[in-house]
Amino acid sequence: MKGRIQKLIAASGRCSRRKAEELIKEGRVEVNGKSASLGDSADTDKDTITVDGQALAQEEKIYLLLNKPAGYECTLSSTSGKPLVTDLIKIPQRVFPVGRLDADSRGLILLTNDGDFANALIHPSSSVEKEYSVTVDGHVTDEHVRTLSAGVMVDHKMTRPCQVRVLKRGKSVTLLSFVLHEGRKRQIRRMLEAVGFRVTDIVRGRIGRLTLAGLREGSWRNLTAAEMKSLLRHPSKPKKGKSRESHPI
Repeated sequence: MKGRIQKLIAASGRCSRRKAEELIKEGRVEVNGKSASLGDSADTDKDTITVDGQALAQEEKIYLLLNKPAGYECTLSSTSGKPLVTDLIKIPQRVFPVGRLDADSRGLILLTNDGDFANALIHPSSSVEKEYSVTVDGHVTDEHVRTLSAGVMVDHKMTRPCQVRVLKRGKSVTLLSFVLHEGRKRQIRRMLEAVGFRVTDIVRGRIGRLTLAGLREGSWRNLTAAEMKSLLRHPSKPKKGKSRESHPI
């Protein structure tokens, strides 16, 4: 396989293309024993590419759907001592989460060893919808729903317009549906905080056409070819430059 070195590293499943570029800049990548530079190309059939002295391996591409329980971090190294979502995946290949759910949130998360696939889905230009069921303390009014749908100020920046509707409304608890096209840090929690409500539970039930149907919490399965095609059919081609990784919702 021929191509830019960062693309070859991402294709191997070692990390995303963006992370590969960082590794090259840090001098941690070599081609045939010589330090690589951004813009260099190579051929995996002829050249030896190493990252931190370890030869790049071309792994089989893995695409998984996991029903994440609460209490698991969507990172590759824990920041709080909590277990990782990858601890639930008992396979020989190394995989990483595509985007994130915060440790307290539950539901659908994708994992892969394909950096290009991950970047295509988390890039801001992606149009893949993500739907969440959100339990909130308090009585959320129709006016609150209109405000949330139009966008609220989070970190001095308005959130994009989104779809918010009431699934069930009680005197002290409201169940909402959110459909988002972006993934800012703890976005749903902070949007609701901005209008005076506290979230008690978040479940992501859908990414694009993928759902949790038939998959119990803590279980995972492989994506089908049709599901892969449906995910990659609609996102726009990522623009050149830095991508913005999605944050925990």
